[in-house]
Amino acid sequence: MLSIKRDEPLIIALARGRILKSALPFLEMLKIKPKQSLSTSRRLLFNTNKEDIDLLILRSADIPPYLERGVAHVAIVGKDTLLEHDSKLLCEPVDLGFAKCKLMTAVPIGKNLPKNGRIKVATKYVSIARKYFGSLGRQIDLVHLNGSMELAPIVGLSDVIVDVVNTGKTLKENGLEARDIVAYSSARLATSRVAMKTRASQIKPLIELSSRYSDYAGLK
Repeated sequence: MLSIKRDEPLIIALARGRILKSALPFLEMLKIKPKQSLSTSRRLLFNTNKEDIDLLILRSADIPPYLERGVAHVAIVGKDTLLEHDSKLLCEPVDLGFAKCKLMTAVPIGKNLPKNGRIKVATKYVSIARKYFGSLGRQIDLVHLNGSMELAPIVGLSDVIVDVVNTGKTLKENGLEARDIVAYSSARLATSRVAMKTRASQIKPLIELSSRYSDYAGLK
């Protein structure tokens, strides 16, 4: 059983959305339960049944800065978010294996990208897209969007998008088709290199239990 003793609670940040839904059963396996419902409360910081552990609910993109600055000590967040932030201050000791997805390019059905010249790329994964197309030797104009990505190629805002793809159903309904895999993603147990040193006695047991869970569930 996870047991953490310290005056200040360990703060575990959870990414909203698809990862949060899968993270709750995982936390329950660790015997960590929020005292209030995460789905009905408007609170962002939650006490748990363990007085030395609190939960913080954040947008995925906000988790890396919270870890870097020591506001959160551990996080359950997608690999896609960590790739996009690309911070040397962070590490991801455990691949939890759930919330799997792919980052892919998508274009209008039956349409190919021009072989030469600059292309317009719409995405919220600006850093990932820049590195991916750079590796292909393509010059791009980036259009940073946070939503409604599928609309961009249809209205001429972009030639291609880079986004998370699960079933591809949403793409198809909007006249797009997935093409190339840019990166694979799944939920990771992440922390900062500073926290690994200053809170080693708290974080290492969590890492060990998380690794056992992933191995047992056959998620790796």
